[in-house]
Amino acid sequence: MPPHLSADHPAAPPPGHGSVDALITQTRRLRGDMDAVRRDAPADTANPQSRWQRALFELALHQLDDLDGHLAQLRDGPAPAHSGPDGAGPQQPPAPEAPRTGSLLSRVGSAEWNLLTDESSWSAELYQILGRDPAAPPLTLDELPSLVYPEDRPRLTAMVTDCLVDAKPIDGEFRVVRPDGGVRTVHMMGEPVLDRDGSTVSMWAVLRDVSELRLSQRTVSETRDSLRQHRHLAQTEQRLAAQLQEAVLPAWHGPLRLPRRGPEALDLAACHLPSAQGTLIGGDWYDALELPDGNLLLSVGDLTGHGVAAASGMATLLGAVRGMAMAGTAPGKLLGWLNQLLDTTVQPALGSAVCCRYRPETRTLTWAQAGHPAPLLFHGGTGRMPAAPDGVLLGTTSGAVYGQAEVTLEPGDVLLLHTDGLVPRHSGAQALPRLLDLAPRLTTAHTAQDCLRIVTEEFGEREREDDACVLVARVDA
Repeated sequence: MPPHLSADHPAAPPPGHGSVDALITQTRRLRGDMDAVRRDAPADTANPQSRWQRALFELALHQLDDLDGHLAQLRDGPAPAHSGPDGAGPQQPPAPEAPRTGSLLSRVGSAEWNLLTDESSWSAELYQILGRDPAAPPLTLDELPSLVYPEDRPRLTAMVTDCLVDAKPIDGEFRVVRPDGGVRTVHMMGEPVLDRDGSTVSMWAVLRDVSELRLSQRTVSETRDSLRQHRHLAQTEQRLAAQLQEAVLPAWHGPLRLPRRGPEALDLAACHLPSAQGTLIGGDWYDALELPDGNLLLSVGDLTGHGVAAASGMATLLGAVRGMAMAGTAPGKLLGWLNQLLDTTVQPALGSAVCCRYRPETRTLTWAQAGHPAPLLFHGGTGRMPAAPDGVLLGTTSGAVYGQAEVTLEPGDVLLLHTDGLVPRHSGAQALPRLLDLAPRLTTAHTAQDCLRIVTEEFGEREREDDACVLVARVDA
């Protein structure tokens, strides 16, 4: 057999056993560390990002398995080859026990085709990769395409022709069909072997079964595409939810005075505050509406959930609140009907709300609540939370009854309504004191807009875990 000289230069001598063993040890240690990280990673199959991360871990492990197997073969050397039956080659010694199917060592095989003697030799691993009977003679270069997937045969033929005719190295992949019908993906690398005169006398190749590796790569690609699609849908949903929320909430910005006529009026200011992340568009709302009888409707509320579903549900509730208030429904009765509306929806949801009806001529506020923080009343430098009437969360039980309470406001008083996203959850029992401590500043402020600015500066965006709505009403002095 002529020496293995490539078309360009002789092959470098293999590294010593010690250096290869050190690389094997490092590879196996890295694989163990990688596997430990993979086991600790979240296994949430419903989460596209989690699926993508798991697929990347599996791909990395496959690559490290292959590297470990390649280094082991480099250290141990190739298994004895099977030669053709023409008797031209020397008698081969009995082959050792072949590696078990699916093991690392069975994934890489080698072959050589002698053009002068028409002799072929395959390693035991190549027989396993191609699913061939080890007792059968190795296939010639002309016979090899018979194992290849029909669509990939032209590719293999072109690679072999370029190698034998133009002395080009082989580096490509094709699929083989095993006798049991299984399809495997094989990566083939090879070079021509030249004699002293530069003529091609044989071709050798290393064939690697990369089926699992390519499957892992496809999984990574598919999960990555799924993650991108999920993120795109999330961004689209967020944008739609923000647009819907902006379209439904009152269009007025800055200060507002209601009723628009008459000496007795409320100075109003309100805003929607996004969460610190800015990605959690919820079902929070605020509203101030002048009613046909000259009274005012003030309300804030929050529907559970986030995204388009919560924003559209909020739009439905706010529309119902406005319609029933315009028809003269009292706050307690209004919340009762709102509860029935949620109880009969196709997609069950929970909500909380405060609904207030203000009579300017008597400065009386009639209000009801449904599992929501009560309004805060600030007067003369102090603040308090009025005793709340009975009221459960909207949507929790059919036929719930909501009580009402009444309080009389004085000139200069400040009324603060808000959703629970205003105060950080970790504040716990400190939430109410923090709000009430604003009393000296709120009661000395000149406008509702100044009061709103004080509240929003105290509860900055970096502290909020959820979005929130704030409505401030100040009785004209």
